[in-house]
Amino acid sequence: MNNNRKLNHTTYDCKYHIIWIPKYRKKVIYGQLRKYLGEIFKDLALQRESEILEGHLMGDHVHMLIVIPPKYSVAQVVGYIKGKSAIHIARTYAGKKRNFVGQNFWARGYYVSTVGRDEETVRKYIQKQETADRKTDQLELF
Repeated sequence: MNNNRKLNHTTYDCKYHIIWIPKYRKKVIYGQLRKYLGEIFKDLALQRESEILEGHLMGDHVHMLIVIPPKYSVAQVVGYIKGKSAIHIARTYAGKKRNFVGQNFWARGYYVSTVGRDEETVRKYIQKQETADRKTDQLELF
């Protein structure tokens, strides 16, 4: 299966598994915000000519399988998505009208791994996050 993509002078297949968390790993991604963020992430990725192939929003972290063209660094795209989505959240859910200073929704860092030939394994891992998280929560209750 050929998943290569093209730019003017480049043919590429650059896929990354990215994970990041909200500030202090608070469980704040739920309900309307969860549905809203999925759409926002896709729109922001498209603005950087990237495509989200698979994604899952947990209460306290975000998993994403994303294709990023080689003309953008991973740090540029992730920084853009995290920064702009934080502004959207502040304006839509926190009632802020202007860019806010001194408040952050996302923690500073993130995890990134190149996918390579293990794309199917990474896709399954992201899809199974919901059930794995439920099992962990149930174990902590006892």
